[in-house]
Amino acid sequence: MNKPARLKIAGTLFALCAATAIASPAQELTTLHSFDGSNGANPYAGLIQATDGNFYGTTYYGGANNEGAVFKITPGGTLTTLYSFCSQRNCADGEYPYGGLAQGTDGNFYGTTVEGGVNCSPRFICGTVFKITSSGALTTLHSFDSTDGSEPYGALLQGSDGNFYGTTYVGGVNGLGTVFKISASGTLTTLHSFEGSDGEGPRAGLIQATDGNFYGTTAAGGDHGLNSSGTVFKITPSGTLTSLYSFC
Repeated sequence: MNKPARLKIAGTLFALCAATAIASPAQELTTLHSFDGSNGANPYAGLIQATDGNFYGTTYYGGANNEGAVFKITPGGTLTTLYSFCSQRNCADGEYPYGGLAQGTDGNFYGTTVEGGVNCSPRFICGTVFKITSSGALTTLHSFDSTDGSEPYGALLQGSDGNFYGTTYVGGVNGLGTVFKISASGTLTTLHSFEGSDGEGPRAGLIQATDGNFYGTTAAGGDHGLNSSGTVFKITPSGTLTSLYSFC
């Protein structure tokens, strides 16, 4: 699996203020919050600022069950843990959110967990896609079962068509990762299953370009045989994938 090492440091949130564009000794850092584990730990993903002005994010560990959390924090540093994962039996609601959140046009937040869900067997890691309100009400939209993907590390992106798009690190038809889309109500479609020569193991999310297509990367695979070291790809909203470049 490639799970990040479990760090002892809980993590911090900070703001860096520069008075001018020119670097100067007067630059000052303010620590807004230091996690203590009970309210989250190891926030790997970046923050997003929501339409209410607050910042929202995830922690990979910590929370009430030490399986990760979703939080919001004000610009002044007041943090609220909105949800602690693995609050349901057998972590049916997911565990270990590695990617950040995306705020949908409906005002809710959408994200993924690397593990957990209702479709896991002891052999598979699986993971989930979830929706959460600004007050902390969480809905599991989809539980991966490995055949449609597994371990979604990257953040979701809401496309211009209103659907959310993302990647899974492994799983799919060939077990090498997928690109998927999911509606706000939870209907998931696997757009592409990587097969090696076109890449494998996408860990990051996608971006949508002005041409309407989505662009992303894979951590491994490509068309250089044993020297392949990942790819850059383009994929249409309907799932036609083109490998743009293979690293060697």
